[in-house]
Amino acid sequence: MKKIVKTENAPSPIGPYNQAVIVGDSMYISGTIAMDLQSKQLVKTTIKEETKMVMDYIGAILKAGGCNFENVVKCTIFLADMNNFVHVNEVYASYFKGDFPARATIQADRLPKDANVEISVEAKLF
Repeated sequence: MKKIVKTENAPSPIGPYNQAVIVGDSMYISGTIAMDLQSKQLVKTTIKEETKMVMDYIGAILKAGGCNFENVVKCTIFLADMNNFVHVNEVYASYFKGDFPARATIQADRLPKDANVEISVEAKLF
């Protein structure tokens, strides 16, 4: 049985998918980008500010599903420019205490709405 997770504190999907889905004891959060919640437009400032916005949105989705960053077991980060790796890492690391989740970081030729960073997450409900 799957449960759909929705929150108004993160961007609504821009296609036929959900913010997150819970199946059993696992939560799968879709790729999240830095979109303004009111205008639905992409926010392009600095990579650090965009990454913080994405991580805050992921935190809101985790909360809506009954989780927090301690539940995260796997992250996938997509970057438009791998030169931003160090800056994204700096912001990303600040959201975790203790052990970090498994992770992949990939440079993508193009991200939705021409975003600079997109992050998807898998979490365990425990």
